[in-house]
Amino acid sequence: MATAYIVDAVRTAGGRRGGRLAGVHPVDLAAATLDALVARTGIDPNAVDDVVMGCVSQGGQQAGQVGRNAVLASKLLPQSTPAVTIDRQCGSSQQAIQFAAQAVMSGTQDVVIAAGIESMTRVPMGSTAIFHMKEGLGNYKSPGLEEKYPGVSWSQFMGAEMIVKKHGFTKDQLDQFALTSHLRAKAATEAGAFKNEIVPIEIETPEGKQWHTIDEGIRMDATLEGIAGVKLLQEGGALTAATSSQICDGASAALVVSEEALKRYNLTPLARIHTLTVTAGDPVIMLEEPLFATDKALAKAGLKIGDIDLYEVNEAFASVPMAWLKHTGADPDKLNVNGGAIALGHPLGASGTKLMSTLLNALKARGGKYGLQTMCEGGGVANVTIVEMV
Repeated sequence: MATAYIVDAVRTAGGRRGGRLAGVHPVDLAAATLDALVARTGIDPNAVDDVVMGCVSQGGQQAGQVGRNAVLASKLLPQSTPAVTIDRQCGSSQQAIQFAAQAVMSGTQDVVIAAGIESMTRVPMGSTAIFHMKEGLGNYKSPGLEEKYPGVSWSQFMGAEMIVKKHGFTKDQLDQFALTSHLRAKAATEAGAFKNEIVPIEIETPEGKQWHTIDEGIRMDATLEGIAGVKLLQEGGALTAATSSQICDGASAALVVSEEALKRYNLTPLARIHTLTVTAGDPVIMLEEPLFATDKALAKAGLKIGDIDLYEVNEAFASVPMAWLKHTGADPDKLNVNGGAIALGHPLGASGTKLMSTLLNALKARGGKYGLQTMCEGGGVANVTIVEMV
């Protein structure tokens, strides 16, 4: 089987809800990352066989096949470039990477861009479902689903609270994890660790035009006392807004190519795709699946957790990566070393390629070999991607 390589991966700096990226249309935001990726890698735009774009809320300004619209808004990609938009919930653009890799590994395509977009300001989370309910068109829980799962609330938040109870975490532990995320993100920002992965986005501000280059959600003055003082999201629960991922606007993209394309277009790869895995489990405690998906991925790869140099486990809620650490016995000092979604934000469909850009740059900076990325996803699904630096 052919090998798939990642040549480069880029992302925008995260924008808070109603913040610095709120004035940018999601199609144009996605197009900016596509153009930056093409320009940075030097790939012939006409050589791109496909663009696979992750997006969760495919309505409003993200409707009408947002991946294709981003290609058409691009300044560098020709209109002959195909594109498709996919939804695997929070793992949408991680799945985009895996679909791109599968296309290359199968030999059917040589150059594929995996990407993601989510403007959670302009297309709020859950807005498409809420619209249908308001219009009397019903919701996604069909009679067949109700028969199989009677009375079940399909809630990621409830799943995260169930993980807290199942694994015996305390609120103090959750708060400490959140503080660590902010401290690491602050340190990474101040050290310039994100500089290579962030695509500057020109924005309009009251002070005039500026470049958006710093993740807006990081609490540079975060303290344990401040985090601990945030009110509970549910009476009797343990999670707060401070121990949950931040609503975020952002886009990201990665170039996945074959060995033949490396030679033909004189490209230098960052890493090769070592192992691709996706699994599904309990749809109720739905965010726990990365634990078991990681077991399967490591067994498939012939690796142990200690062989992995760095891990990116999406911080949808603090309880998810904490449970993953407990289950795998992984080294917490190798987890989300530059902070995670609690500090940097979680732009849903863009988070998969966003995390990959951070993982690859962190591995390169530390001289690491193997990196593992996993993401909890709605419905009890999880992707795991293992990369090997070259």
